[in-house]
Amino acid sequence: MKLYGKYIAMLFKSQMQYRASFWLLTLGQFLVPFSVFAGLYFLFERFGQIRGWEFQEVALCFSIIHMSYALSECFARGFDSFSTLVGNGDFDRVLVRPRSTVLQVLGSKFEFSRVGKLAQSLFVLGWAISQLVMDWSMLKVLVLLFMIVSGVCIFTGIFILAATMCFWTVQGLEIANIFTDGGREMAQYPLNIYQKWVVRFFTFIIPFGCVNYLPLLYLLGKSTGNDLPYMLAPLAGIAFLVPCLLMWSHGVRHYRSTGS
Repeated sequence: MKLYGKYIAMLFKSQMQYRASFWLLTLGQFLVPFSVFAGLYFLFERFGQIRGWEFQEVALCFSIIHMSYALSECFARGFDSFSTLVGNGDFDRVLVRPRSTVLQVLGSKFEFSRVGKLAQSLFVLGWAISQLVMDWSMLKVLVLLFMIVSGVCIFTGIFILAATMCFWTVQGLEIANIFTDGGREMAQYPLNIYQKWVVRFFTFIIPFGCVNYLPLLYLLGKSTGNDLPYMLAPLAGIAFLVPCLLMWSHGVRHYRSTGS
């Protein structure tokens, strides 16, 4: 973790060499997601509710998934741009260093301007909580934080899987965007508004439903029966990282240099 901290400090200093550019990018990252949130607002302004979900409830769901995505984009950007390392042959240098390849790729790139997206998500989260009539407790706060961490793990896992494919394809596959950008857009709504096959896929294969839907039912007092499964559902997001890291290890073992 000490080495990881040094990676963060070094890249932060390098990006702050162009402060005007950094703050303009951050401002853009803050403002652009509001257009998505505005679309959400106008949708509910027109229809009132969707399958029993009010605008404030969906705004809470929206903020959690967008916050998770912003944090993952910031700290797991090295995997998202991994094809450049492979294509340029720079991954060969990573392999000869006496440190984990996962740590080195994570530390190869950080997008600190994503703090703009994070700030926007925090703004929406604060507004949604202020509008909802909820009995907050320390346990519910912990579940909320657990949901965000779990979402970060899922998006990071998808980035790792997309990076792993580069060991065989060299270039990144655009199909991964279906599960990152597409997953974010889908998961900003409660999962039960979709068809059953979508619900099953995004619960048992890529467990977004365990981040944005099941624990959300607990937070809003809509769960039925025992609350414990709803509270522990985000564990599935953290567990999702395990097969992703195993696939990464398999890809590293079969890596062949591009010769660049």
